Amino acid sequence: MPEQQNIEYKQSWHDDYLKWVCGFANAIGGIIYIGRNDAGNVVHLTDYARLLEDIPNKIRNAMGIICDVQLHDEEGKKYISIKVNPYSVAVSLRGRYYYRSGSTKMELTGVELNEFLLKKAGKTWDDVVEEGATVNDINEESIAKFIADSNEKGRMPETKGLSTFQILEKLKLTDGKKLKRASIIMFGKEPMRFYPNIQVKIGRFGKDASDLKFHEVVEGNLVQMLHEVQVQLNYKFLTRPVAFEGFQRIEKDQYPIQALREMLLNALVHRTYMGATVQMRVFDDKLSIWNEGGLPFGLSLEDLKSDHNSRPRNPIIANACFFAGYIDTWGRGTLKIINSCKEAGLPEPEIKEMNGGVEVTIYLQPIDGGAIGGANEEEIGGQVGGQVGGQVDNLTERQEEVFNIILSNKKISRKQLSEKLGINESAVQKHIDALKKKNIIERDSATTGQWIIKVQR
Repeated sequence: MPEQQNIEYKQSWHDDYLKWVCGFANAIGGIIYIGRNDAGNVVHLTDYARLLEDIPNKIRNAMGIICDVQLHDEEGKKYISIKVNPYSVAVSLRGRYYYRSGSTKMELTGVELNEFLLKKAGKTWDDVVEEGATVNDINEESIAKFIADSNEKGRMPETKGLSTFQILEKLKLTDGKKLKRASIIMFGKEPMRFYPNIQVKIGRFGKDASDLKFHEVVEGNLVQMLHEVQVQLNYKFLTRPVAFEGFQRIEKDQYPIQALREMLLNALVHRTYMGATVQMRVFDDKLSIWNEGGLPFGLSLEDLKSDHNSRPRNPIIANACFFAGYIDTWGRGTLKIINSCKEAGLPEPEIKEMNGGVEVTIYLQPIDGGAIGGANEEEIGGQVGGQVGGQVDNLTERQEEVFNIILSNKKISRKQLSEKLGINESAVQKHIDALKKKNIIERDSATTGQWIIKVQR
């Protein structure tokens, strides 16, 4: 029998193999055979009597655990088995922690060690109380946006008349009178004051990853980044193919909106928040997004291409996103990416583990006159689109600001723009009039009561 995830063969004993014992104890357990070669064949132990006494003592003294050590005889050849049970508490070997992953033993350090210790304590990173945070660190506009986003799905518990803290309680983002880390990630005013790298970095590249043209960094809480990243992609990074229908010039989505949305959500929900920033790379023919944090134990890349259970790294954050309707917690995110690309006639996305994280890449194929896209504009929370109007150039800084805000919320009113910009409504109206005159925006007051974006760039 060859070596497996929970089986290890060693021809002779060495004290360094205590690391394998520690790794099995911290994972799902396993058996180490001493006196068998890599093929599993018995090679006979001459010092089996001494090892039967030494090995249990060394395991107990070094790690404080008990293992079942047995002697076996196969046609006169002696070998020993060490059965290691999984432990619910973290087991260390001289202050170091090891873990059995697949068929390899790894030492846990840094972020991985932190997550491992939390898991053994029955916690996840986002479930820990942030001692330095108070309700004053919560952005109420983000909560209001979150609640508005949740209206379509109807999953959000009743929040009318509740205070900010009471809403956080409803979302299970508090512990007693204190806020959990998840509350800062979801709604914090300045998440980076508490944790580094709460960002999404977007880069536009040329022929390869060494040819960086320009980049933007989006900061903020999850609700803010979810919408702002989408605005930045449309505003600066994506070139949309154009089709003509009748006498109207119509711009189509370059990539399926649902695929982009799920890729971003997966990265924000499943990332290691004490690790590196989320990174998006936009090329002429592909777009990728990478987040630090490997796949959960027992879940493979192939599993992501078929029905699989949801196993979020940050379950408190995932639960809040479920209430808003951002995700469905059934493990369908990768399937939505794959299926939406297939429906759009694009190649199958590539999902791979790299550099301690997971990268998802979607590809374009040559345009042959057909429309690329096929996703509904409303699925991504107000994407720009429609008939092309004037050109966005020579705008003042304030006009640029007004335009960007409208891009991110097509239903925003003049009064809300005034409050957001900190200027009076008459000043806002002047900037709106300037954008209208340039044939960039138009107010559809007769029907939907929202802004029509007549140009994209």
